[in-house]
Amino acid sequence: MVFIGLGVALSVTGLMSPENSHVILHPVAEITLVVLLFLDAAQTDLVALRKRHVWPTRMLLIGLPAAIALGAIAGLLLLPAWPFVAVATVAAVLAPTDAALGQAVVTNPNVPIRPRRALTVESGLNDGLALPLILLFSSLTAAESEVGGGTWLIFGAKQIILGPLVGIAVGAVGGWLLLRAKALKTTSDIYEGVGALAMAGVAYLAALQVGGNGFISAFVAGLAFGGIVKGACKFVFEFTESEGQMLAWASFLLLGAALVPEAIMHLTWPMLAFILLSLFVVRPLAIWLSLIGTDASTLTRIFFGWFGPRGLATALFALLIVDEIPDEFGEPILHTAINAVWISALLHGITAAPLARWYGQKISEKGNCPETEAIETSAKPIITQSHQV
Repeated sequence: MVFIGLGVALSVTGLMSPENSHVILHPVAEITLVVLLFLDAAQTDLVALRKRHVWPTRMLLIGLPAAIALGAIAGLLLLPAWPFVAVATVAAVLAPTDAALGQAVVTNPNVPIRPRRALTVESGLNDGLALPLILLFSSLTAAESEVGGGTWLIFGAKQIILGPLVGIAVGAVGGWLLLRAKALKTTSDIYEGVGALAMAGVAYLAALQVGGNGFISAFVAGLAFGGIVKGACKFVFEFTESEGQMLAWASFLLLGAALVPEAIMHLTWPMLAFILLSLFVVRPLAIWLSLIGTDASTLTRIFFGWFGPRGLATALFALLIVDEIPDEFGEPILHTAINAVWISALLHGITAAPLARWYGQKISEKGNCPETEAIETSAKPIITQSHQV
């Protein structure tokens, strides 16, 4: 909230040029997303996740498609002048949740480990899973694309299969090399942190080279790396968390300076209604439906449904496709996405700490429940609280 607001203030007062901010926004936001995905995944307890994977799996495989479908239905009602493919495109752009904005919840010690881990995995993977659909819908909106026709199925399969394979290889090899270097005393804390950042970048770029999804690759690389080192390199996480936080602040500052003022000028009542419906109805309903039949309590379903902030992934995907779509739909899609980001940052930013405390208190009062069962209590924290050290 603070850095988006600061960016807007700098832009409005003329102290920061929107054009210059726009030029560097895309690479900075992309790097930020890659680093945060890698870091969040690296501190996820893989053993506990394998035993308790139902929640994130359901939210990804059922909740994400349901959110896109429900969002498209809402868009058809509120934006009747738009063609279906344009409505489906903006619904898919608004579906992924954000790893950066979600840190206020997944790092909150009041929230039990299992819900935190589920939200971390969901936010880490849903943007990569949504990207093939976003590119498909945007190509249909443009009526021409290199990923048109039946080819998009092959494209989507490569994204979802090759990305994880590259991530596993990079994370496992990188983790082994780091442990080997520590055993031989040929490294030090500061260089281990730099190495972790490089590992995230290699996973992302290598996946792109073979046609895989770079964001999924970075997240899976973090999972593999964390599984190998198993807490043996604590400074790596403290170092990358600090750098990741600074990158996130820079990204939201640039977002506020480059895109938010113009987006606010184009904010219409139907667009605002669509965004609020996406935040308050579409995702909560999709998550609720996806967790039917699981051991998630009513309170947890509501909590998961609300804490799906839209952030860097939504902004990046909108920027990625805006030039490929005719201006009559490309610009409104971009404005909708950017308005959704700052509105989400405001609403989720205000509610994150108090609702996380309230949720944790209610869960603890319930005593023995799936959210706090014994198998979860031995899990490591997802994020190292380096700022307290």
